[in-house]
Amino acid sequence: MEFSEHIRTANVENVVLRHPFHPSTKGTLCITGHHLIFSDRENQSCRQVVLLLRNIDAVEKSVENLLGNSGLLSSARRKERLGKRVPSSGTLTIKCKDLCVLQLDIPGMEQCLNIAHSIEALSSLNEVVDMYPFFHRPSDASLQDQWGLSGPQQQYHQMEALRDRWRLSDVNGDFTVCPSYPPTALVPKTVSDKMLLKAARFRQAGRFPVLCYHHRKNGKVIMRSSQPLMGANRKRCREDELLLQAVIDGSDKGYIIDTRSSQQAQQAWMTGGGFESKSSYPGWTRLHRQIERGKGLQESLIKLVEACGDQTNNMDRWLSKLENSKWLHHVQTALSTAGLLAECVERDGHSVLVHGSEGTDCTLLISTLAQLIMDPGCRTLEGFLTLLEREWVQGGHPFQQRCARSAHSHARLQQESPVFLLLLDCVWQLWYQFPLALGFSEDLLLRLATEAYASNYGTFLCNSDWERCATGVKEKTHCLFQALLKPRERELYSNPLYESTELAIWPSVHPQSLQLWRGFFLRWSQQGRHLEEAHKEMRTMICEWGSLALR
Repeated sequence: MEFSEHIRTANVENVVLRHPFHPSTKGTLCITGHHLIFSDRENQSCRQVVLLLRNIDAVEKSVENLLGNSGLLSSARRKERLGKRVPSSGTLTIKCKDLCVLQLDIPGMEQCLNIAHSIEALSSLNEVVDMYPFFHRPSDASLQDQWGLSGPQQQYHQMEALRDRWRLSDVNGDFTVCPSYPPTALVPKTVSDKMLLKAARFRQAGRFPVLCYHHRKNGKVIMRSSQPLMGANRKRCREDELLLQAVIDGSDKGYIIDTRSSQQAQQAWMTGGGFESKSSYPGWTRLHRQIERGKGLQESLIKLVEACGDQTNNMDRWLSKLENSKWLHHVQTALSTAGLLAECVERDGHSVLVHGSEGTDCTLLISTLAQLIMDPGCRTLEGFLTLLEREWVQGGHPFQQRCARSAHSHARLQQESPVFLLLLDCVWQLWYQFPLALGFSEDLLLRLATEAYASNYGTFLCNSDWERCATGVKEKTHCLFQALLKPRERELYSNPLYESTELAIWPSVHPQSLQLWRGFFLRWSQQGRHLEEAHKEMRTMICEWGSLALR
């Protein structure tokens, strides 16, 4: 595809840019296939703003045609304007997925509309191979570099304790069994690949139960899957039942945490889905913990962003809007459910299976948070990125669908849902409550929140590993996680206060313990600016103290 087909006007002079924390400046606006570039040539510094078009969520046009509106003027004034042929002008308000809002004052109504059309067309391209990661070539990286950090193979080989009862299966080697799973999976040794094939047919989208976490302290595990397809006629799958029985072999019981309410599970049962019945899965106790996803969670984000943009400075109104958004309620529910999962494994000593409907959203949210709570290895910078890669990228979270739009888009809600953003908010709550226990900084969480919606890297492209292989993402783009572990980036995103601990970190979920993630939701406000400056100053002081202590 030729990007030039969508560019009606490539350059406009004398454009005024209004950008948060900077004075208004006049300069040249340029549109390329992937970027909006503003250059201020009036000042000696020659400031340049480069915005990835994929980061644009909505464009609002305000065109003022002074000639067309001249009826509002006096007859003499109208003649004066007509004589001078005063040109029309327009303002574009650009609302980004990272919540930044820019304004562009563009001379000429036609040019303004052309720019708006070009931005709207280029920011919503759906073909993966047309997106910027396929064109991004950083000077410090090569396409021959390793793509990704680890996989099930590395997980298996790093844990000798797994080898007695678990094995690596390549039943999904060609992605035909489950397109959203990686080619290899960890399963009980007593379960053959033929059994896995039958269990996959009994689970939605083929997501049969696989191991995602092995607890070193007591050998218990966390499994994840999608819902069983028992339907109204109460179908059974002996192979699926044997698979789960093999997980708790030798122990008294296990828990199934269903991220739907009991009522939602019953409704799914009537439409072909369902849940594990006690009679078919003896030894397993089912717990329902409803976690919002889909349209409800997207609307919650929209309401929260609207509240954060309220300029009335009315505290009662602000608190009311914050409460009505229910975003912190979703944070509380996610942390509470993850805490329950961690308690089952860490304190009670039982293995757990987690699933909802598809098993690609809230299932991954809960399993990730529980591992952070229990496992100190997941709390280092590299450990956390490896965890995200294993659970979300390889685990089949549909990033391209969920992060297609953010909070400002006027498009009708389809499959968008900020589940990954909810995860990062929950991790920030852990970071806020345990400032010494996590080896990465808030800056890393902010970077990940931005990259998930618009990135130079291919890590969050597509909806599954199968799609990434089919489109050549791993051969033709660079890996974000590899870039974040380079020395300069590692220094920026590490927590200078980090002190490793083997203890579990149990978050408080009382309402007074949960905070609005101001670093993200208020990052473009003056308050957020002051917080950012304070954090940078504190970080500099801590690093300086650390350097002095080492001398």
